[in-house]
Amino acid sequence: MLKAVGGAIARWLGPPAARLLARTWRIEVLGADRWSQALDGARPYVLLSWHEALLPVMWHHRGRGIAALVSEARDGEYLSGFARSLGYRLIRGSSTRGGGRALLAAIRALRAGTPVGVTPDGPRGPRRVVKPGALAAAEQGGALIVPVHADSRPAWRAGSWDGFLVPPPFARVRVAYGVPFAVGAGGISREAAVARAAGELEAAMRLAAWPNGAATPTG
Repeated sequence: MLKAVGGAIARWLGPPAARLLARTWRIEVLGADRWSQALDGARPYVLLSWHEALLPVMWHHRGRGIAALVSEARDGEYLSGFARSLGYRLIRGSSTRGGGRALLAAIRALRAGTPVGVTPDGPRGPRRVVKPGALAAAEQGGALIVPVHADSRPAWRAGSWDGFLVPPPFARVRVAYGVPFAVGAGGISREAAVARAAGELEAAMRLAAWPNGAATPTG
């Protein structure tokens, strides 16, 4: 039932209603020092999250001048409207449509000092499998990779390939960060970065996961 409800909301909820819903969430941040490390550094950063966590991740990082890489496929239309309404700049494209153009736009944005948000398994999966495009952009743009994940209690999940997360009204939402890392000069190789990104996203998922006991969210 929750999966069916989540699917309907993810498909039909417009940006104004999504913002109204998000304002009811009670957010707890885990690994905040890792996020501060990226904000306080001299480098731009690539905010890396799985496609399923986009809704709470976009909400939590709104108003920071991030350029969001959003698919040109049908599912990207909803997400682009939500992202634009939160003040994100948009870079349209994916691994299958407009990929080369989007990669170049992301590199240009990073070189100009603009942070970029990317889902390395989007827009159609496979779920939780890192594609190298985001890491290539970070390497060529001189950026730091900042892995992040979000989960909620309770949780509505869409019946899509990624199990897209829609936290219901007044849900407790956890936003958790992995350890930031650099690719290329001063960091690890792009090949090693694929495994590192997957590992840090997995660590962020474990950090965000709800234990059996209740948590006390803040914010």
